[in-house]
Amino acid sequence: MFDKFRIKEHMEVVGKNGQHVGTVDEKDGDRVKLTRTDSSDGKHHYIDADMVDRVEDNRVYLKVDEATAEAAKI
Repeated sequence: MFDKFRIKEHMEVVGKNGQHVGTVDEKDGDRVKLTRTDSSDGKHHYIDADMVDRVEDNRVYLKVDEATAEAAKI
């Protein structure tokens, strides 16, 4: 279990395969809000905090790969 309070603004979010998923804009309850600049539609998207595996080296590592995370973005 990771400490969700360790997630900080501007951290890179990567899938379990190491591919870039996005950049943290802010925490929003049990979700992580991603920046608009990483979005193909120019809008904010969210991922569920339950998808996070760990936080280390200024990165948020997900339990799922990049394709699964992209499909699960809100």
